[in-house]
Amino acid sequence: QNMLEELLIHKPDDPIQYMINHLKQNNDDAPRICVLGPSASGKTTVAMWLCKHLDAIRVSRETLLFKEILALTKEAKAYKEKKQKIPNALWANLIQERLSNVDCIKQGWILEGFPENQEQAWMLQSFGIIPRHVVVLYAPDTVLIERNSGKRLDPFTEEVYHTTFDWPSDPLVQRRLVKPEDLSEQEMSKKLLEYHRNFPGVFQIYQKVLKSINADQPSMDVLSQVLTYVQTRHRSAAPFTPRILFCGPPGSGKSLQAALITQKYGVVNICCGQLLKEAVAGKTKLGELVKPYIDNGYPVPDNLVMKILAERLNTLDCMTNGWVLYGFPRDIEQGEQLQKSHIIPN
Repeated sequence: QNMLEELLIHKPDDPIQYMINHLKQNNDDAPRICVLGPSASGKTTVAMWLCKHLDAIRVSRETLLFKEILALTKEAKAYKEKKQKIPNALWANLIQERLSNVDCIKQGWILEGFPENQEQAWMLQSFGIIPRHVVVLYAPDTVLIERNSGKRLDPFTEEVYHTTFDWPSDPLVQRRLVKPEDLSEQEMSKKLLEYHRNFPGVFQIYQKVLKSINADQPSMDVLSQVLTYVQTRHRSAAPFTPRILFCGPPGSGKSLQAALITQKYGVVNICCGQLLKEAVAGKTKLGELVKPYIDNGYPVPDNLVMKILAERLNTLDCMTNGWVLYGFPRDIEQGEQLQKSHIIPN
């Protein structure tokens, strides 16, 4: 799926070679995560914790400007020194350059605080930067304004602390902490207003892979919810034909569960015992062979059961809608026969 997305975005002249290169370079299991949210919601704390936990690379505006030596860093710093706003296109190019480095491809990346608006999100998409998971932290504005005033930064590790909520126990760390160039309450309110105005546009683009998490709770609860979400795999939109097998002892509820699944998902309900009786009642060739066993109460030989079962499961309704089967296999030999007939539940 990832490779197809890349093909559609880049439209290479030689798609076969492009796919070979993609498989050589890309690690499709590597995390690709955006951590978003208003100022003081805890983005840096969450992003740094995820990087440690997932062994991924953290990319933020600060790391791009002050820790990386990229082709466009100088240009971006020039804007910063003149106290001018760095253009969206320049940020997007910086991010693309950093994320195409080998460490980000192999280990995955956590992009912190970007995109902030719809235009930035579109730019990332046009460069083929598509996160698998987007985490959005939220908290009441009053909480964020209060947090902002007590924020302290460790310049050595870049970790963020708080005078009230998260003060370090190590005296060395305490002495190192500095007050970041933070916003006044008025500026913070203005920034929050801008965030609330821009966020719906970002939500619209990422809604299928986005999860909002309340940041106004103990930090370990926030981190645990974030980790649970980023470790989930999104369901593919590719067509899927269910082939379901129910096993269990007599009286465990196989037939009831099969009936409920049939009712809900429209798959074909197949009970092996019922299928044999129908073959006998329909006086088919196989039914005639099965009849003496059923009449005398003997078990029907596996090879006959398999022929009837394979015939039924290869009919058009089963192939199109999928099926749910119970009553077979009952032992290892029957299970192996099912696999040899290429009837493999998914």
